[in-house]
This record gives sequence, C-alpha cells and structure tokens, in this order.
Amino acid sequence: MKITQEEVQHVAKLARLDLTAAEVERMTGHLDAILSYAAKLDALDTTGVALTTHPQSVVNAFRDDEVRTSLPRERALANAPEQNGESFVVPRVI
Repeated sequence: MKITQEEVQHVAKLARLDLTAAEVERMTGHLDAILSYAAKLDALDTTGVALTTHPQSVVNAFRDDEVRTSLPRERALANAPEQNGESFVVPRVI
C-alpha cells in the first residue's frame, strides 16, 4: 500500500499538526510501512479462529462486597508528605 504525501498532510491538518516538508516525507515512509504491515495481516486466513476480546476467559472476576473496618485516619495520614490532621494536603490544580 502506498500512502501519498498529500494524504499525510491531510491527516496532519486533521490532527492540527504543523509538519515541515522533511517531517511529511519521513512520516509518509513510516505510515506506509505501518499500512503495508497491516495489509500483510489482512492476507492471513483466519477462518475458524474465534474472536478474542480478552486473553483469559474470565467472567465477572469480582470479589464479594464485605463490610470491614476501615483504616484509621491517623494511620492513613501517617506517611503523607503533607496533611492537616483530617485529610491529605495537595497543591490546588485549576
């Protein structure tokens, strides 16, 4: 599969990337290699191969909810870099 520089420039525009001519040329080669590899995968015969959504066949592998005592606040805050006696103190992020 051959991808053109115009297609790379179009994708770059959609991604709001400002590529130089050298970057467009380099990305054209990289994307062409990726698409050529994907084309090789398309050529594989996958007849009879089951779809895989997860490497292990695990269904609802959750533990049952159990009421347990919580960690005491003093112990939870013991190793905090900064705390106010009731909660962790972190920098404000806006």
